[in-house]
Amino acid sequence: MNLHEFQAKEILAGYGLPSPGGKVAITPDQAGALFGELGAPTVAVKAQVHAGARGKAGGIQLVHSAEEAKAAAAKMLGKKLVTGQTGVRGRVVKRVYLEVGIERVRDLHIALLIDGTTGQVMLLGSAQGGEDIEERAELGQLKLERLGLGDGRTRRADEVAAFAHRIRIDSGSIPAFEAIIDGLRRAFVELDASLIEINPLAILRDGSFQALDVKMVLDDNALFRHPDLAALRDEDEVDQREVEAQRHRLNYVSMDGNIGLVANGAGLGLATVDLVCAAKGRPGNFMDIRTTANSLDVAYGFGLLLDNPALKAIFLNVHGGGMQPCDTIAEGLGIAMRRTGRSLPVVARLAGNNAEFARARFINFGCPVIECPDMWSAATRVVALAQKGA
Repeated sequence: MNLHEFQAKEILAGYGLPSPGGKVAITPDQAGALFGELGAPTVAVKAQVHAGARGKAGGIQLVHSAEEAKAAAAKMLGKKLVTGQTGVRGRVVKRVYLEVGIERVRDLHIALLIDGTTGQVMLLGSAQGGEDIEERAELGQLKLERLGLGDGRTRRADEVAAFAHRIRIDSGSIPAFEAIIDGLRRAFVELDASLIEINPLAILRDGSFQALDVKMVLDDNALFRHPDLAALRDEDEVDQREVEAQRHRLNYVSMDGNIGLVANGAGLGLATVDLVCAAKGRPGNFMDIRTTANSLDVAYGFGLLLDNPALKAIFLNVHGGGMQPCDTIAEGLGIAMRRTGRSLPVVARLAGNNAEFARARFINFGCPVIECPDMWSAATRVVALAQKGA
């Protein structure tokens, strides 16, 4: 579950994370009034959406008067903000966060996340902050330092200090930095977070720190332990198709490409996304059919794809198991095509339980399925079909 910036800052303040302070407005008039309440010569008006790269898209404006604050809020509230992370559909801005502007010497980037390779809590950091951190690191424009923290509950006395030196933090500021990392580490574990990112973490002239932007993601599977945090979910920021898909025992995430993807199993689903990208295609979604889904649930998932006019082809990558045979998924596709009346080219890679029955289902329903013997040939075929239909 994603949190808004202002929510994350409020939560992490309880763990010792310093930030400039601010207030939330939902109308331009309220934004103008809050400028005066903050009592600062410069205030940042920041669109609150679950996406980064807001600055480039005009979602962060510095203002110097109540009228400027009101005008900046009016440009954002009720409007769609399109960033590199929202996709072309963008996100409607429902609230803005007015934050005290500060003078700083330098920006850092730090993040805590779960390392997928080792399974431990990983501290990432860079001597430079700002947008496009990953892209700049890949281009060699900055260096990302890493520090494994095990389960995140403890740390050696010297390891964070050594990490701080690597991202060029002065010795006099290291105790304050260690305190911030200790607080974030506790928050990460206690709140069952999967990501806490501070970018930028500003260094002030006196050597102190201020978190200027915070991204925090909580593990959905652990929210039952945190009902107070679960109550912070902003339903307006959640794709309702994803919510409804959950009710049909599907894990669905919308993307911006033109190829619909269906797999049974999260790992196979992610591999399918990677295969399409490797074949120079553009995935339009991630979809994992859970083992408990029946043919009507599967039909709902295929219906999501068939109702999406941006999709030009579908890649069905299925390995039938004991609880989820291939023919259940094939039947779901047939039902969806009859319901929607729309037919798209479907490239399938079928293996495992009831694969032969699935082929018979395709024929019975009249589904235009092209079967390939392996995943790579299926990926290249579906990419070619999508490009042809674009």
